[in-house]
Amino acid sequence: MSAEYATFGLAPAMRAGGVLANGDYQVHRDFVDFIVNGRPLLFQLADLDAVSPLASDIPPAIFTTHVRRLLLEAEAPLHDGRYVIYGCPECEGLECGAVTAVIDRVGDEGEDYVWRDFAWQTSDHADLELNGYRGIGPFRFRGGEYREELGRLLEGAGPDSGRRRVLLIGARVALLAKLAAALRTIGIGAEIAADAAGVPEEELRTYGAVAFGRAVPERTRDAVRAAFEGAGVEVAYVDGLAPIVPLLVAQIEYALDRSPRAQRRLTRLVLSGDAVVTEVTSTCRVRLTAYRVDRLLRTRVHEVLDAVLEPGEHRVALPGKSQFVVARTPDSVLVSSPGSP
Repeated sequence: MSAEYATFGLAPAMRAGGVLANGDYQVHRDFVDFIVNGRPLLFQLADLDAVSPLASDIPPAIFTTHVRRLLLEAEAPLHDGRYVIYGCPECEGLECGAVTAVIDRVGDEGEDYVWRDFAWQTSDHADLELNGYRGIGPFRFRGGEYREELGRLLEGAGPDSGRRRVLLIGARVALLAKLAAALRTIGIGAEIAADAAGVPEEELRTYGAVAFGRAVPERTRDAVRAAFEGAGVEVAYVDGLAPIVPLLVAQIEYALDRSPRAQRRLTRLVLSGDAVVTEVTSTCRVRLTAYRVDRLLRTRVHEVLDAVLEPGEHRVALPGKSQFVVARTPDSVLVSSPGSP
């Protein structure tokens, strides 16, 4: 076994939920990702829509079991001493496919941990010749660093859920009802209110974002902000761009993203004339959807791109009169409009 060490860390991450252009829904999942040598391990697996077992929406007892497995304090869940590193974000079933690896203790006194033999697995046994990830690992982690990082999760009895609730404030009740229903469908709690007056502080602390409709007056916005500040709660504020539910969902998903900006895969989205410029930091599937509202206030939607892009900047032509563009990768979302940076 190579004596070369890799660094090990953990960071909050999300699988971006959303309402897709074809009407499908994609479930929102918050989880803890593995940071290996300063980069999310998930990004090294190219185009993969998956989450780690350390998700915020699983029962604490199951979460603790997953952590203890990674510490080799609980039995491996799969044959041949294999552990699930990433699984399906929708059902977490092995039949949908999972990234698995063998975890060993090494060193004179078993002080270090090694992750090796990564594979894509869909049945009880992994076929390394057919489905092994060549060039990924083995990774040898210093035992103290490894145990300290995972131990913090045990001390906290699970990851912070990130307050996956949003307060919707606006005048168009029918639109807000549709938006709230869409958010709840993808796993984000949503409540509708005219303002925050009289809302108990303990309830304010459950929200991660506040979304304002375009017609909400400034005095109401100021009062809402003052209520949250008075409760000592930091939330993200979203100004709705247009009465388009998928667009508003994307704005809220972005506001709820707690992952470190330096570790996001989708880093840039800019409207530039009749094109959009997007930038990704690693190979991944990117969906670009353009929206506009016509003179009769009807929503027009165009699927601009759905492809696996290599790292770097990409310029994509847009259909005429596009007003807003949503970019999605499996783990992030960005929204751009004319005049946005």
